[in-house]
Amino acid sequence: MVSAAAAVSASPTRSTGPRLGREAVRTRFPPRPIDATWSTTQCDRETAIRWATVAPFVISNPVVQAKRVRGLRHLLDWLAGQPGDTWQQRWTSSGAETLGPRWRQKPVAWLAEQGLRSAWLPSELSSALLALIFADVVRPALRWLVCVPSIKSELADGLALERDPGGFGRLREHCRTHSGITKQAARLTAQRAAVIVAAKGGTLADITVGDVLELVDTETETLAAWPRAVPVFYQVLRDLELLGEQAPLRFRQLRTGGQLTPEQLVDRYGLQCRPIRDLLVVYLHERQPSLDYNSLRDLAYYLARRFWRDLEVHHPGIDSLRLAPEVAAAWRERLLTKPPPGSDAGEPIPRISYRECLVKVRAFYLDLSQWALEDPARWAPWVAPCPVGRDDVEHRKAKRRHKARMDARTRERLPVLPVLVATVEQRRLASAELLAVAQRTEPGQSFTVAGQHLTRLRPWAGKLLVADTADHRRDLRREEEYAFWAWAAVNVLRLTGIRIEELMEATHHSLIQYRLPTTGELVPLLQIAPSKTDAERLLVVSPELADVLSAIIVRVRDETGTVPLVPAYDWHECIWRPPAPVLFQRRFGTENRAISHGTIRKMIQAALADTGLTDPVDGGPLNYTPHDFRRLFITDAILNGLPPHIAQVIAGHRDINVTMGYKAIYPEESIQAHLAFLARRRSLRPSEEYRVPTDEEWAEFLGHFERRKVSTGICARAYSTPCVHEHACLRCPMHWPDPAQRPRIVDIRDNLIARITEAEREGWLGEVEGLRISLAGANDKLTQIDRRRAPAVVDLPTPTIRREN
Repeated sequence: MVSAAAAVSASPTRSTGPRLGREAVRTRFPPRPIDATWSTTQCDRETAIRWATVAPFVISNPVVQAKRVRGLRHLLDWLAGQPGDTWQQRWTSSGAETLGPRWRQKPVAWLAEQGLRSAWLPSELSSALLALIFADVVRPALRWLVCVPSIKSELADGLALERDPGGFGRLREHCRTHSGITKQAARLTAQRAAVIVAAKGGTLADITVGDVLELVDTETETLAAWPRAVPVFYQVLRDLELLGEQAPLRFRQLRTGGQLTPEQLVDRYGLQCRPIRDLLVVYLHERQPSLDYNSLRDLAYYLARRFWRDLEVHHPGIDSLRLAPEVAAAWRERLLTKPPPGSDAGEPIPRISYRECLVKVRAFYLDLSQWALEDPARWAPWVAPCPVGRDDVEHRKAKRRHKARMDARTRERLPVLPVLVATVEQRRLASAELLAVAQRTEPGQSFTVAGQHLTRLRPWAGKLLVADTADHRRDLRREEEYAFWAWAAVNVLRLTGIRIEELMEATHHSLIQYRLPTTGELVPLLQIAPSKTDAERLLVVSPELADVLSAIIVRVRDETGTVPLVPAYDWHECIWRPPAPVLFQRRFGTENRAISHGTIRKMIQAALADTGLTDPVDGGPLNYTPHDFRRLFITDAILNGLPPHIAQVIAGHRDINVTMGYKAIYPEESIQAHLAFLARRRSLRPSEEYRVPTDEEWAEFLGHFERRKVSTGICARAYSTPCVHEHACLRCPMHWPDPAQRPRIVDIRDNLIARITEAEREGWLGEVEGLRISLAGANDKLTQIDRRRAPAVVDLPTPTIRREN
């Protein structure tokens, strides 16, 4: 083992302990060091009194000013007896800061020993200390300023008089003219800026990002809670260009840790065996170039946490990869189950990722064996028999079980999808109506909407609060926001089948248009940015999807008519993407933020709670994940006649087997027959067809789009695909009805009803069945037209990029 440890000692820099990403941010933006001494703190007693009692620090009330002067003499007399050569050193060595808000006990006790007692003495000392801080004679510690409200609340006004009147004036004016900053947030912003200036010296222009982080950390630790209006404070300083060009756009970018190094990923789990820990770090470094960050993080989790850390817990002192058969068998047995969610007690449940961990461990052992052939000096000491055999990672049965679970999940959710769609639409309209009525109601007055009797409360922190008959408080702005974005997410996901990360990355520039050169018809397209497969694709925007996207754009536009640029955090890669006009963004306090995938899930779950749908397995509320809509989209499309290879292109899968894995209850013989047909067609197709199309062939392709117009709408089937419904358009899901042809469809529906009545009267039962299918299709087309008529027509000009100065 010694030689093996020496072999990995030449690896990249080691970490001596876990360094989280947030600590790395603090390292990148360190706070300003505290000066040991400065000119004003070295003055004598009389000079300090003169500086602290001349204009602009003179109080207009002569009585109060006399109390301050008297307090200055008492405070300086007490400080003069403390160890130190400057007033700052004496203040620090006095120990008053250790008492927090009760700091005046020390000088009061000392003055009492000198025979001086007065009921006004504590207030005089507080006023005197404020004057010394304003004159920059002493600089109390940041922690002490945070926990002493009587001092903190008056700092901004005093420092604005002499220290930095221009800076504080600009800060207050910015807060006053910014519509999104409340009075409380403006007060806290000026207060925090004054605390930093009082503790570090200088002016507002000297404040750094590290100073802001240090203040936030201090407030969080001292107050034992997350401080309020911190993003507003940071944003105001950045908008005033006080934090420098390197400052991130948003404070949230400083709170996220970013990507961790392989050392940090492994050290999170506290491995005891240093050689094995170093080996895992080196192994991750070797694999890092070929993996994305999410895969690297999973690999570190399985190897360090699920494999070696588990062995160390159950076999203390283990230090070799050569595992005894009973040790390896016990580890595999433990890996099969895990504690129930939320508690370590209770009956263990099966671990779904069991086989994935085995695959990672087996690959780890086999990689070491292979690399030992190439570099024996470095890797050979670690070669050992693999504790995971080939049969252990055989996953054919596991894949079939996984497919069965997913198919069952899809079969449960596809039939009730219309219920969810109708619910989110009803919630959106109802919450918008409720908010509109509440905004027209004065605080303290009651109103009734849709059977709900509510009373509007006084606004607080930008919220529109109401109370119901049970005195439960509700924020109607938040309810309306959740209802709208749940409606938008559900409809975009079900109409496109895109992944949740692709939904989060969709921007205003993703909406593009293609104009047919012959007819001039515009074909709207949605560009899906590269995500999982690193390959972009284009989706045709249906009329229903266009209504949803237009409503989103209208909502997120600012007062200038443009979609704001906001940075978004990639939770898979743990990096911040550059500012972009993302569609899924919302107003949060004083800034626009991209909606995270976790928030989208919460919004969908809130909508599901109103549907009343239950899970047939456990009887609880039915749960939808964003990826469920992708499976539902593919299943519904193929069931309604879309060829699987077209569904593969729309879904962005590299392998058609993946697409068919998403498709539920699809007959196996149909899959095999279709794949065999494709193989035969490709083998018989002449090689001359694999070339650039001629002008005639391209014109033929464009003619498909020109010939898709039918009497009742537009046929949206793919190019060179047959009409699977034999031109029975009202039955076809690829038929997009034209709202202008609604009277024609109504006539067709009425005619179908009359024909059904005649067939039933004459006993033509075979014809009745076919007519009823056509009647259901006609009613469905009318429903689609009526649903699209609700939104107003919105003009969406070409998006532009707003550049920040």
